Amino acid sequence: MNNLRVPNWGIHILASTFALSLMVLYSECVFANEVAVTEAKAEEEVSEVSEVKVKVPQLANEVLTEKHSATELQQNQQEISQTPQNNDEQESDIELTVTGKLLNQPVFSPFRREGTVKDSTRPIYVITKEEMEAQGARSVREALRYLPGILGDGTVGSEPHALSGQFIRGSNTNQVLILLDGRPVNNLGSGGFDLSEFTTNIVERVEVLPGGGSTLYGSDAIGGVINIITRRPISGKITTDATINFGSYGLNQQTIRNSGKTGNIGWVVGYNRTQGQYNYPFSIPEANFSGVRKNNDVLYNNFNVKLEADLDKRNTLSLSTLYLGKDQGVPGGVRILVPQFGQGSGNNLTDRNRKFTDQVLTDLTWNSKLGGGDDSLLTAKLYTDFINTRFDSNSITIPAQFNRRFETKQSSYGIQATHSWNFSKNQSVVYGFDYRNVNVVSNAVRFSTGVNSLNYDNNIAQGAIFARYEASLIPNLKLNLGVRQDFNSLSNASATSPSVGAKWDISDSTTIRANYIKNFRVPTIANLFNFNPTNIGNPNLKPEKGDSFDIGIDQKLGDIGLLRLTFFQNNISDLIAFKPLIPAVNGATGTWENIGLVETTGLEASLNLQVAKNVYAFVNYTANDPRIKKSSTSAEINKELRFAGADKLNLGVSYENPDGWYLGLLMNSLNGYPTNNVNTEFLSGYTTFDFKLRVPLSDRLTLTGSVENIFNQRYQLFPGFPDGGRMFQIGLNSTF
Repeated sequence: MNNLRVPNWGIHILASTFALSLMVLYSECVFANEVAVTEAKAEEEVSEVSEVKVKVPQLANEVLTEKHSATELQQNQQEISQTPQNNDEQESDIELTVTGKLLNQPVFSPFRREGTVKDSTRPIYVITKEEMEAQGARSVREALRYLPGILGDGTVGSEPHALSGQFIRGSNTNQVLILLDGRPVNNLGSGGFDLSEFTTNIVERVEVLPGGGSTLYGSDAIGGVINIITRRPISGKITTDATINFGSYGLNQQTIRNSGKTGNIGWVVGYNRTQGQYNYPFSIPEANFSGVRKNNDVLYNNFNVKLEADLDKRNTLSLSTLYLGKDQGVPGGVRILVPQFGQGSGNNLTDRNRKFTDQVLTDLTWNSKLGGGDDSLLTAKLYTDFINTRFDSNSITIPAQFNRRFETKQSSYGIQATHSWNFSKNQSVVYGFDYRNVNVVSNAVRFSTGVNSLNYDNNIAQGAIFARYEASLIPNLKLNLGVRQDFNSLSNASATSPSVGAKWDISDSTTIRANYIKNFRVPTIANLFNFNPTNIGNPNLKPEKGDSFDIGIDQKLGDIGLLRLTFFQNNISDLIAFKPLIPAVNGATGTWENIGLVETTGLEASLNLQVAKNVYAFVNYTANDPRIKKSSTSAEINKELRFAGADKLNLGVSYENPDGWYLGLLMNSLNGYPTNNVNTEFLSGYTTFDFKLRVPLSDRLTLTGSVENIFNQRYQLFPGFPDGGRMFQIGLNSTF
C-alpha cells in the first residue's frame, strides 16, 4: 500500500491551527486566577448534579448515560439551549424512563440551536457515541444502519470504507445536506459527501432530519439533513481513552483520545488509524463468476483537535480542526452481460485503481450570552475547508494510454451568524445570515503522455438571510414559521424557502405534529461547467425544487415505550439528469438537463420498548414509494425511482444494565428495488442479523465484540458489486 501523505496545504492548516491554539491558551492563562473561585464553586454544583443516577440504559435509538452525562447535558442546556424547561424536568432526583430519555435527547438540527426531540415538530432520529461503540460502527456510514428514515447502506459494498449513499424520502445522496457541527461540508464540485470518511471516534452523536432543511440551511437539503456533532471537552479530570480493534480480513484499528478541562480551557485531541485488506471470497451468479475480492484494502489516518476557552461568564471561543486522510483500493465490479446494456454491463474488475482523499475541515466558533444570560445566545462561526480527491485509473490494458489520474481540489470558506432569542415566556426567534464561497478545480492527466486536461475551474458564492419564529400561543399547541432567502453568484440559482410546523399535545401521552417545508438544490459545478465531452456541463440548468409534507403522532406507552409514526410526501421537480447526445454534438456525447418530477409517499415508524428489567427492544420501519411523474423518457412515467424505493425494517433486542453490560441481537432488512428507472432490472432484497457485545472487565477496561451477518447472507448493493459476508471484530477500550 502506498504511504498516505499530508499535502503541503494540509500541513499549513494544521500548523496554523496549533499556532492559534497556543495563542488562545497563552492569552487565557491571564484569566485563570481571577476565575478560580468561581470555577471551584461551579465544579461543586456540577459534581452535585453528576451524582444523579440514571437507572435505565439506552435502547438502540436513545442515550446511554455515563457517570458524567447528566453534568454534560446540564451544561449544554444552560449554555446553549434557549428552550424553557418545565420545573419537573429540572428535578435532579427524578429517575428517567425509556420514554423520557428518548424525548429529552438533545438535538440541534430542527432548530439551529440546542433543543430536545420533544420540542421539535419535525421527526428526528439520533444515534449517540455510546450506541456506536456498542454496535461496533467504525464510520458514520455504518452508524446510520439501524436508524429509521434513511437508506444508508450505500451502493458499492459493505466494507467500512465503501462509498456511502444516503437515500431519504425519495432523494439521492446529492440531495441530502451533510452538516458538521451545524455547518455545511457538501462537495459542490460533484455533489454529496462520503460519510465513510468520518470515523466514529470523533463523533458525539449523529442526527438525521428527514424532509429537507432549506429554511435553516439552504441548498442541498431536499431530502433531509444529516448533522454530525463532534465531541466536546467535559469538565472534570483529564482522561485518556485508548481503543484497539481486530477483525476479519485484516481489520486493524487503533484510536487514542485525550480530553479534559482545566480552569477555563478545555480540549479534545484524538487520532484514529484503521487498516484492512477485505480480500473476501465472493460470487456473482448472474455472471457465472467466483473469485476473491482484490485491491480492496484501506488505510485511514484521521486526526482531530478541539480547543474551548471560557473568555468570561458569558463568552466562549472554540477552535476545531479535523484531518481526514484515506488511501484505498478501488476493486470495481464484475461485468454482467445479460441484459445487454444493463446496469452491470459496463463494470470492470480493477486490481490497480486507487483513490486518495485528504481533507482538512476547520472552524472557529464564538458563543456569547446576551440579555439575562439564559434567554439570548449569539453564535458566530468562521470555517474553511480543503478537500482533495485523487483517483488513479491504472487498469486499462487496451489501449493503455487511456489510463489517467483524475484530481479534484475544493477550497471553501464561510461564515455563519445566528441569534437565538427567547423574547417572552412562550415566544422565541432564531435568525441570522450565512455566506459560503467555494472554488473547485478538476483535471485529468494521462500517464502515458503527461497531457493535462482541465475539466472545470469555477467558483460559487452563496449568501442567505433566514428567520424562524416559534410560539405557544395557547396551552399544548406549538407553532413555528420560517423563511430563508438565498442569493447566489449563479444567475438563476437564488431561492426562497418558507416552512411551517405545528405540534399539539392532545394529552400527556399523545402528540400530533405536522410540517411543510420548501427546499432546493443548486446544480453542482460539474453539472454546470464540466469540459469533459462525455458529460459536458450545461450552464443553463435551474436548481432542483422540493416540497415536503409530513404528519405524525408520538404515542407514549406508559413509561415503558414510545411509538412514533410519520406519514410523508416529498415532491422533487426540475430534477437534474444525464442526457446522452446521439449523435454527438460538437464532439460531446452527453450533458445534463432539468427533467422530470418525482413524488414520494411513505411511512416512517419507530417503536422503543422496555420489555423486562434490563431488557429492551426496538422496531424501525421505513416505507418509500418514489414515483416518476414527469420525464423526457416516456417509459419511465409512473415507474419507481431506482435505488430510492426500498423498504427498510430494523429489529433489535438487547440486555443492558447500569454496570455497562450490553448484549444485542439486531436485524437489518431491505426488500428488493429497481436499479433502472424503467424498472426492468432489480436487485433482490436481503436480511442480515448481527450480534453485538460489550463487557466491562473493570472500571477502566471494556471488551467489545461483534459478529456481523451471522448467517452469511450474500447479496449485491449494485449489480456486480458484492457484500463481504460474515465478519467479526473484537476490541479493548481502556480509560485512564
